[in-house]
Amino acid sequence: MRTQWESHLQNLGEWHGSFTRLSPQGQQLEDIPSILILEQLNDKQQARLTLRRFRENLPVNELVYEYSSIERNLLFFENGAFSRGALRWGAYSEFWAEFGLIEANRRLRMVQQYNRDSQLRALTLIRERLVGTDTPEGPQLTFEQLLGEWEGKAITIYPELQGASNSEAESPHSYPTKLKIEYQGNNHLVQQLTFETGTSARTITSTARIDGSILHFEHSPLPTQVLLLPDGASCNCPLEIKPGSVFVLELGWLLQPNKRQRLIRTYSDQGEWLSLTFVEEYKL
Repeated sequence: MRTQWESHLQNLGEWHGSFTRLSPQGQQLEDIPSILILEQLNDKQQARLTLRRFRENLPVNELVYEYSSIERNLLFFENGAFSRGALRWGAYSEFWAEFGLIEANRRLRMVQQYNRDSQLRALTLIRERLVGTDTPEGPQLTFEQLLGEWEGKAITIYPELQGASNSEAESPHSYPTKLKIEYQGNNHLVQQLTFETGTSARTITSTARIDGSILHFEHSPLPTQVLLLPDGASCNCPLEIKPGSVFVLELGWLLQPNKRQRLIRTYSDQGEWLSLTFVEEYKL
């Protein structure tokens, strides 16, 4: 099993792409070309991240960050997928999370930001490819592409993994998943998610109203939306966070018509970050 540091090194390289700023409804506000370079220093014991963003008619914005350890709010999977963000949600404070998925020479990242009233404020979709490669982007995601039955495997890791030496948290929790999405007519679809934990299985059923490229899950404890975005991306998060409700933030990526990955960051009803889950699933 790779350490967190070794897993993070799966992202090494020079990544060219763009930061696309979106409204909470998924409307594009700005697209900023970018170059991100992650390189090793001092015999793999340190790393340097250099980010350059190229806004039109403005000087290049450059950020350089050198480090030798992984922050507490950041977790990696062995394939390099990661998420970082607030360790805890609290009323009257800004709240955010970043997600990163990686597949061969491509990466898909997303930043979700909430204002001090706990309302979704802004989104940033980041699409990148390794320099020298020309893998084309996928098309805009549609709900029709998600219809059907999906089966896969989930791996959940926990914040205690950071700095742990010999604890249960060091062992990822793996379990099979099933997802069934059906169109019900009248611009509605039904989603059934089943996951097994130990000897039992749990199924969660929810209904969404389709509004163009937005799926509204209005009957959830916290009204939630899924935005269908370019390059096969999807963004799942509550419109507003309220105390007393468990909630999740999620990035999805349709890599092929029958292959999808998802990253899910789960928070407790007290606003504490509980876990990070990576799902890879295939359409039957």
